[in-house]
Amino acid sequence: MVETNHLPPPPVMAPPPTAAVAAPPPMVARGPPVLPPLEQLHQMNFCIHTHPSWPETAILAFQHYIVMLGTTVMIATFLVPLMGGNNGDKARVIQTLLFMSGLNTLLQTLIGSRLPTVMNPSFAFVIPVLSIIGDYRFRNFSNEHERFTHTIRSIQGALIVSSFVNIIIGYSKAWGNYSRYFSPVSIMPVVCVVGLGLFQRGFPQLGKCVEIGLPMLILLVIVQQYLKNFHMRGHSMLERYALLLCIGIIWAFAAVLTVSGAYNSVPERTKQHCRTDRSYLMSSAPWIKIPYPFQWGAPIFSASHVFGMFGAAIVASAESTGTFYAAARLSGATPPPAHVLTRSIGLQGIGMLLEGIFGAAVGSTASVENVGLLGLTRVGSRRVVQLSTAFMIFFSIFGKFGAFFASIPLPIFAAIYCILFGLVAAIGISFIQFTNHNSMRNLYILGISLFLGISIPQYFNEFRASAGHGPVKTSSGWFDDILNAIFSSPPTVALMVGTLLDNTLDATHTAVDRGLPWWAPFQHRKGDVRNDEFYGLPLRIHEYIPTRFM
Repeated sequence: MVETNHLPPPPVMAPPPTAAVAAPPPMVARGPPVLPPLEQLHQMNFCIHTHPSWPETAILAFQHYIVMLGTTVMIATFLVPLMGGNNGDKARVIQTLLFMSGLNTLLQTLIGSRLPTVMNPSFAFVIPVLSIIGDYRFRNFSNEHERFTHTIRSIQGALIVSSFVNIIIGYSKAWGNYSRYFSPVSIMPVVCVVGLGLFQRGFPQLGKCVEIGLPMLILLVIVQQYLKNFHMRGHSMLERYALLLCIGIIWAFAAVLTVSGAYNSVPERTKQHCRTDRSYLMSSAPWIKIPYPFQWGAPIFSASHVFGMFGAAIVASAESTGTFYAAARLSGATPPPAHVLTRSIGLQGIGMLLEGIFGAAVGSTASVENVGLLGLTRVGSRRVVQLSTAFMIFFSIFGKFGAFFASIPLPIFAAIYCILFGLVAAIGISFIQFTNHNSMRNLYILGISLFLGISIPQYFNEFRASAGHGPVKTSSGWFDDILNAIFSSPPTVALMVGTLLDNTLDATHTAVDRGLPWWAPFQHRKGDVRNDEFYGLPLRIHEYIPTRFM
């Protein structure tokens, strides 16, 4: 909404008594044009209910698998050596994380949020997991593998118990009731920092091997945005599948550099990021291994570990909420109503419970990079994401095949994230069109929420990197982990600050400026007829069966 500034009328001048006076032209108020808000992105080729052909769906689904693989490998590569695990343990952890991602994604797209979102391992759980690792680092074990097994069993116990935080706040409708305080003003900074808050996984990771990361970034932009305009037939092909093409080219280039000896005399850290033979996943991964419940042994339950994991569970809910709003915009759906957030967060808790039972190293949250891929390919189809779970589960069972793709150097993934995270941040900015963006009140809330949402977590992360622990340091380690996890999450900080300011700063008299007349109907079950169309649970099997088989 845009306010129109009316110009004051000119002073009335008395005409001379003998002169004929012409009627003055009418004064027309001039101001910026008022543009109607766009509820859907019209340049998307496929939305939540429209699907490409099955061959195209399969390729796009495989692309979603490749994109989510980067975070999975990154988390396992960072945590497993600290636990005392070897390369074989890392391969099994990656398999377990992939298997649970496929299972949780299928549950969310079928009966949870019903949005095309991939559930992926979350960095929010790294802080409590590091605390668990620290508790066992100096204890006496017969070997490192025993320390690894003991550590991951403790993580299992913490995940199992802390999963009830999400289950309770979800199915008790607490999270849904809290979401009724949202507005476009408070959601905009949350969605923005869902993407911008992950900047450390972008160019800082790319810079660890510039010779393959930077060419990947440049090549992807050129092929996907410029080359598609040279030939109409190749326009849609390059727009949708340029990511796979560029990964193949740069991966082959990295293999050539490795074989030619370009990294023979560089530091070991550079070899780990640049060489294609430093993951050791192909040699250590089993051919066939099905993740099963309690595969590492019986869970170990410790009160301090459980309470420390509570903060990560809350952070995962906040991060998923911001990602769901971004996915809704990119798939052409309405903003998620309260009852949809209720069941999606509750189901996320059930997924976290399953992750604890199966022995995953961390819990999961909605994948930001895969939502960005919806915008990059302009395909927001739910079926594409559902089919991607088949690749996740298949490659989690057949370890050698999954390890082949998991050995892609991480700077290649970092280059992709530079684009995908930026797209999600831009989707957050698009929410401002539903508000009065000339309102100083709104600008104040947006600016403060964005800045604090990035700067406060950055302070917590830098403090941890230098001191070895978070800024909150008391005699209760579990209390420290809760607060350090919450304030290290950009979406969580932005959600708290934005919601508080938006509902306390002259909220009653600024409902129109906040965009509530447009927003409110979507927040009720029967407020808009499209809610059931997008989020209603499937009652007919034909949604998943090809038409030719009907």
